[in-house]
Amino acid sequence: MAKESSFDVVSTVDIQEVDNACGQAKREIAQRYDLKDSGADIALDKAGRKITVSAPSDFVAKQVIDVLGTKLLRRGIELSSVKWGDPVASAGQSVRQTAEIVEGIDKETAGKINKDIKAQKLKVKVAIEGDKLRVSSPSRDALQDVIAFLKGNDYGQPLQYVNYR
Repeated sequence: MAKESSFDVVSTVDIQEVDNACGQAKREIAQRYDLKDSGADIALDKAGRKITVSAPSDFVAKQVIDVLGTKLLRRGIELSSVKWGDPVASAGQSVRQTAEIVEGIDKETAGKINKDIKAQKLKVKVAIEGDKLRVSSPSRDALQDVIAFLKGNDYGQPLQYVNYR
């Protein structure tokens, strides 16, 4: 009997890389002539997995978010893993905008991925295990086909394929 191969579909974010990107963005904001004395700030809550941008205006907040986005991309963090909320008016004319770092695959997305894989009619088994999916099959080629299929689809968050055995 053939040994069964498997891999896990997960969605993870390295919080240390996010912290490094926030630090780099803070330094760039402190040095850029158009943002230097604007009063803009970036705060990262590692435990709550939230990023907060405070700025004196909506325009400056958008610029700070753009700077942060470029730093995240250079650090290998996909922007689809950061979900920005609506800007909220703060004291005076200042604006505060928070972002949530999405980690793990929620039940609805996992169900959609499972349904899409089964619609491909490949000889694989998919099991939802908490915030990840385990895909297994005796054929490694079928697993490679599943990975290629999932890379071609957009589920609103980055997916990684780990523990390939």
